[in-house]
Amino acid sequence: MPEPSSPSPEPYKPDGSAIAGTGMGGQMDLGTSEAASVGRPPGGPDGTGPQDPDPSAASGGRARSLWSDAWHDLRRNPVFIISGLVILFLVVISVWPSLIASGNPLHCELADAQEGSRSGHPFGFNGQGCDVYTRTVYGARTSVLVGVLSTLGVAVLGSVLGGLAGFFGGVWDAILSRITDIFFAIPVVLGGLVLLSVITSNTVWPVIGFIVLLGWPQISRIARGSVITAKQNDYVQAARALGADSSRLLLRHIAPNAIAPVIVVATIALGTYISLEATLSFLGVGLKPPSVSWGIDISAAAPYVRNAPHALLWPSGALAITVLAFIMLGDAVRDALDPKLR
Repeated sequence: MPEPSSPSPEPYKPDGSAIAGTGMGGQMDLGTSEAASVGRPPGGPDGTGPQDPDPSAASGGRARSLWSDAWHDLRRNPVFIISGLVILFLVVISVWPSLIASGNPLHCELADAQEGSRSGHPFGFNGQGCDVYTRTVYGARTSVLVGVLSTLGVAVLGSVLGGLAGFFGGVWDAILSRITDIFFAIPVVLGGLVLLSVITSNTVWPVIGFIVLLGWPQISRIARGSVITAKQNDYVQAARALGADSSRLLLRHIAPNAIAPVIVVATIALGTYISLEATLSFLGVGLKPPSVSWGIDISAAAPYVRNAPHALLWPSGALAITVLAFIMLGDAVRDALDPKLR
């Protein structure tokens, strides 16, 4: 019995199209794109089923990563949107306070002391006759400046020291651990009272330096633990086996995958640093007049809280909203960057 002959390949036209049999003795003219799929086996790995689509093709040709997934979640998180808008507003008025406040925060009239709100002065006046609205707007500049610069200094110093200790380990890790224990034992407010009371400078730099000095151990421990976890992953071991040196391992493979916890903690701590600056200024060891700060205004309004509560309410409210906005932002970033919470 003769064996059935296999179908012969379809003839191709000069323009790239093909003529295929219909299976019933006729022929069908195929276009170029259709001719390319003629005779092609099914797309599955074993040729029996359709091939799964490329995950990168579904996302526009780009592979999904932790950061892209986090940004995808953040854009749909109302907490992130609200806190981000509040922080954006604070940054704008910190850079250009004259956009919404045309007065001079240092101009005071004793005849207006403790007066309530009136036309052109919606927040009233404090005990020295200064416009509370203008001082509240200009006070955002100091608080945001101290918070941002302190956070950058703490994040950089803590990440470098903690990352190196976690990567190399050994005696350096032991020494750093004992140093951080010493700094953790120092009460923050008491340390500020002792260190800043002997400094006569009226700028923000002593306060920033103090916050960095006592704030880096927390970030250092976070970075150390994150680096220890990251360097045990298979891709780091594979890169080490291929001959990658320590600097390449740390900068190209470990740091990008260990920085997320540091960002989360630093974002939440930024609000804490703003609150700490206000606390130190309230106690008289942080910023001092004629600097404009929410902590200074709260301290000046405290003796007159019964007669002029508005002078205490507005700077306190601005401080509370600012700290809350940064804490909410940090919580949203933490939820987006932590795969365990997905």
